Amino acid sequence: MKNAAGPAAQRIPGQPDMWAFVLLEACIFSSYFIVYMLLRARDPALYLRSQEHLSQNFGVLNTLILLISSWFMARCVQAALEQRYDTALRQVLLTGFCGLVFVVSKVFEWSQKISEGIQFSSNEFFSFYYFLTAIHVLHVLIGFVVLGVVVYQLRSPLRRSQQIVETGATYWHMVDFLWVIIFALLYVMR
Repeated sequence: MKNAAGPAAQRIPGQPDMWAFVLLEACIFSSYFIVYMLLRARDPALYLRSQEHLSQNFGVLNTLILLISSWFMARCVQAALEQRYDTALRQVLLTGFCGLVFVVSKVFEWSQKISEGIQFSSNEFFSFYYFLTAIHVLHVLIGFVVLGVVVYQLRSPLRRSQQIVETGATYWHMVDFLWVIIFALLYVMR
């Protein structure tokens, strides 16, 4: 007996262009991560001493915030699929709120480090720390634009597109996934 869902259940969500972008971003960030690991291997003591200046509590908090935001985004996609657009709209707004909390938390963390005299040029580890976290925050800010497009789509019955909602979710999940790797490299790996 053939599956009632058929080929639609096997399709890749969102637009193919976004998946190409995600693949490109994965390659770019992978190169950053590889360079980080190679340089870290040359002077592990420096990296370990520098990591002691980071708050794992901030790292864990930021990770939880973004994982919760991904959960809200997944709920948005599901609600839109079920044509519960008011619920989907609430979920995407909660996703954006979590993203905003993440950015505020990251700015607070940076300001703490700067007040302690730890800057981009302090050492190799902190160059990576500021670079990776700043480029990630930039992706979160771009994510706000993507979420705005999803909100715009969901607000009007004439514009509603499940593909656009899924495309927005694809971008947001990529941003969250990249943070998990950055968190592991900067805050956890010893």
